Order: sequence, then structure tokens, then C-alpha cells
Amino acid sequence: MSEILKTVILGIVQGITEFLPVSSDGHLELAKYILGDANVGEEGLMVTVILHVATALATVYVFRHDIMNLITKFFSKGDNEEKDFCWKIITSMIPAAIVGLFFEDEIESMFSQNLPLVCSMLILTGILLFIGSRATSTNKSLTHRDAFLIGIAQAFAILPGLSRSGSTISTSVALGIDKEKATRFSFIMVLPLIFGKIIKDLLGGDLMGMDLNWVALLLGFIAAFFTGILACRAMIQIVKKSKLGYFAVYCVIIGTLGILYVNFVQ
Repeated sequence: MSEILKTVILGIVQGITEFLPVSSDGHLELAKYILGDANVGEEGLMVTVILHVATALATVYVFRHDIMNLITKFFSKGDNEEKDFCWKIITSMIPAAIVGLFFEDEIESMFSQNLPLVCSMLILTGILLFIGSRATSTNKSLTHRDAFLIGIAQAFAILPGLSRSGSTISTSVALGIDKEKATRFSFIMVLPLIFGKIIKDLLGGDLMGMDLNWVALLLGFIAAFFTGILACRAMIQIVKKSKLGYFAVYCVIIGTLGILYVNFVQ
């Protein structure tokens, strides 16, 4: 299979699974394994980062009106609800930023087709989704304490196989936050971290210094972007209708099958 086709498939996998609570990182690692992708370590992580940028831009497109309103109100005079929302996003970034800054090498080492870890984290994702599906959301307002706790969930979701959206949305709902507000906050809160990561890599020369197939990455980027838009819109409706339990079952089954395969078939 050509590298271009592999990267397009990975882009589609990333676009679909970034917004569904099933762990895009986990599914990317599983897809790489199935496709026989030998990219590991820094190179494999860089491909993952670029595909994440595509889905981040898909998020920007879906929530473009909300984001423009937040930016406008944040830089306006006086206090307002949107400015407070922005400060809560900044609060939520603190745990993941600390983990990313001080444990970057350890994180990179995990993205090397570590299937037992990926499958175990998928099972944990299923457990979190089950807890979230059983929680009753209220009209409780999001506080800075809630934002920090959701940020901790996001920091743990750096582990491959542990769904970021599943962890953050489940945590939000468990805290009693309205499901639609929880989904909006979950999708927007990750944007500064992703764009911060890519800016760091650009300034550090990591992207330009690596021998990558940029045509393949561009096509993978496009695939991730457009499938991401569709998946993001679908996920908003899924959370509204309280369908997280189905994804909990899916994650547990996939994780269990993966562990059985690694231990008894491989």
C-alpha cells in the first residue's frame, strides 16, 4: 500500500475519531499497526500532530461564529460572559500544559505502537463514558474549579487510547454541567493547546527538519479536515441525545479484542 493511501486512511480515521469519544490517538495507533506503518517515535508523533491540526481547524470551522464572538468580547472593555468563558479555557489548559512541558519525552515514547497501553486506555475510556452516560446533567454553570478539573481530565487524555473528548465530556457531565455546554467547552478548550504545539514545532524547526512525504500529509490533512467537520457536527447531536453508552461498549470491546490479539494471536 502506498504511503499516500496510508496517510489518507489515517486522516479519515483521525477526522472521525477526534470528535467521537473513542480516542483518535488510540485508533491512529491501531490503524498504523494494521497498515504496517513503520513510523514510530518523533516521526510518527509528527504525523499525528499534523492530522490533529486538521481536526483543530475543523473545530474552528464548526464553531467559527462562537470563536469570533469570544475573541471580540475578550478584547472588549469591561466584564462579560464570553470573557469569563475565555479565562476558564485558559484555566483548563494549565494541567495539560504542565504535562506537555515537563514530560514531552515520556509522551513521545508512548506513541510507538504500544498496543497493550492503547487497548488498556480504550477500556478505561469505555468505563469513563459509562459513568458519564449515567450522570444527570443540570443547568449548573461552569466554574473555574470545574474548568481546572476538566483540564486534569484532558491532561490524562494525552495517553494514547484515552479519549480526550470522552474524558472531558464525561467529567463535565459528572460535574452536572449541561451536555451541550460541556460539548462546546470540550471542543474549544483544546484549540489553544494544539495550535501552541504546532507553533512550538515550527519555531523549533522540527517540522522542516524531518524527511516527510508532504504530498501524503497534505492529502491526509484534507481527509481529516472534511471528515472532522462531519464528525464534530454529529457528536454535538449524539451528546444531546445521551448516546455515550454505545461508545462505552464499543471502546471496551475494541480494547479487549486488541489485548487478546496482542497476547494470544500475534
